[in-house]
Amino acid sequence: MIRRLAVALAALLLAPAATAAPPREAADLLVRNGTVVTLDSQRRVIARGAVAIRGGAVLAVGTEAELAARYKPRKTLDAGGGIILPGLVNAHTHAPMALFRGIADDQRLMDWLQKYVFPAEAKNVTAAFVRTGTRLAALEMVRSGTTTFADMYYFEDEVALATKEAGLRGVLGETLIEFPAPDNKSIPDALRYTEAFLKRWQGDPLIVAAVAPHSVYLAKPETLRAARELADRYQAPLLIHVSESMDEQAQVSREHGKTPVRHLADLGFLRKGVVMAHGVWLSASDRAVALEARAGIVHCPQSNMKLASGAAPVKEMLAEGQRLGLGTDGVASNNDLDMFEEMLSAALLAKLTANDPTVAPAAAVLEMATLGGARALGMEDRIGSLEPGKRADLIVVGSAEPRTQPLYDPVSHLVYAAKGADVRHSVIEGRVVMKDRVVLTLDEARVRREAAALEAGVRASVGR
Repeated sequence: MIRRLAVALAALLLAPAATAAPPREAADLLVRNGTVVTLDSQRRVIARGAVAIRGGAVLAVGTEAELAARYKPRKTLDAGGGIILPGLVNAHTHAPMALFRGIADDQRLMDWLQKYVFPAEAKNVTAAFVRTGTRLAALEMVRSGTTTFADMYYFEDEVALATKEAGLRGVLGETLIEFPAPDNKSIPDALRYTEAFLKRWQGDPLIVAAVAPHSVYLAKPETLRAARELADRYQAPLLIHVSESMDEQAQVSREHGKTPVRHLADLGFLRKGVVMAHGVWLSASDRAVALEARAGIVHCPQSNMKLASGAAPVKEMLAEGQRLGLGTDGVASNNDLDMFEEMLSAALLAKLTANDPTVAPAAAVLEMATLGGARALGMEDRIGSLEPGKRADLIVVGSAEPRTQPLYDPVSHLVYAAKGADVRHSVIEGRVVMKDRVVLTLDEARVRREAAALEAGVRASVGR
């Protein structure tokens, strides 16, 4: 008996100690219980996946079982079996123009601008108008899945304040235009305002201040040179409309003897961080220049179709590897900010114009709305995909609606079936900005009241 006890004790003493489970790392947030569409370099789609977040950045992406074993989150966000994906990047819009929704439909671009938009802006746009319009746009963008947007407008400092308030990420460009604008009556005034704007927002985690000459036809060569010099001094992006219409092409050819892109190139304007909106009439030569300069191009299919501006050469731009993003343009010409609608339009328009259903497949279009937009803005190192080290900008698309069932291919669903109204949650810079369709950063009722109070003035200014 004693011998048996001694043998058992010796076996216990000699047995290797049980390996304790390693302590779990702290995380701020774990987004769990969903299919993760990463847009990473391997384009992984992770069933029963999760994303761990700490300090506003993505900490890890993997299966929920893996991440639950490795991390101890302070909070969790249940995706409810939906799709977790990078936040959408609306790479071209004019947010305050949400207050001009529907003021002048069914017009040609130049008539629309000169007879309706510019006069309405002259009579209505103030700093308060811009702040209210941006809040209204921010509500719409958050609720439809946009986490980053690029903006060109006036009183852009007010746009930045409202964007920051909403918790959105913004690349925000103060417009330079060759006539008295609502905020600055001359180009020297606008340049001084823009420099102060650039200084104020340097280093902000959400706001990237930019310089935004309106276009080649509404910015003189000396204005374009000054814009490039100012942007270079502050390492800021440059936003500009380029080759949107045949009228623009003809005017620039008459005045400068070349295309808008060639004119910009000859002025030394193009570089990475230049974002060219529309690009409908870019020739093969123009596109080669843009590619070499690493400039971004933003396709705005719904606005281009509505104004009959034309169809951008998406098939060619995808094949060439352009820095190609997607944008809604402003609400006055779209008439909404839903990037899911923009993805569907981009896919279908490209197929129709190429007479080829294989053009602009769902994966390529989803990339245009996420990582492609980030590349167009020169921000692919920070946003556009769910990868460790990038900023934690993501959305959750729900799976409860009949149109989201059954789910065979989540990428197909996101482009061809889902709507902005299907977005359940939004996280930006690691902060939950919308949960269960409720925007947590803005008082929606107040924003609606403030927007309604401005409606009468807009209505009077356009004769309605």
